[in-house]
Amino acid sequence: MIKRLLTGAISALLFLNGPALAQSATCAPRDTVVERLASSYGETRQSMGLGANNVVIEIFASARSGSWTITETGTDGITCLVASGRAFEAIAAPLPSPGNDA
Repeated sequence: MIKRLLTGAISALLFLNGPALAQSATCAPRDTVVERLASSYGETRQSMGLGANNVVIEIFASARSGSWTITETGTDGITCLVASGRAFEAIAAPLPSPGNDA
């Protein structure tokens, strides 16, 4: 399972291998990453949150193809790919009732 996830993530990271790269093959200015996710994979932002050190974590996905990508954007505006894969499914699971171990 982990091997398949890592293989998918590495494959998705390779799409940033163009001249607009800021730091490495896995990072670029946020606008560049968002545009490439949209144009190449049909992915749009599905959710976001704030991580440690004020890093913005975002999940992009395509309802059409099921592809998904997790990114992190630092305060410098550089976005890096964290993971990617297939078979994205949005789920709204109910919270467990109080006092009930989840």
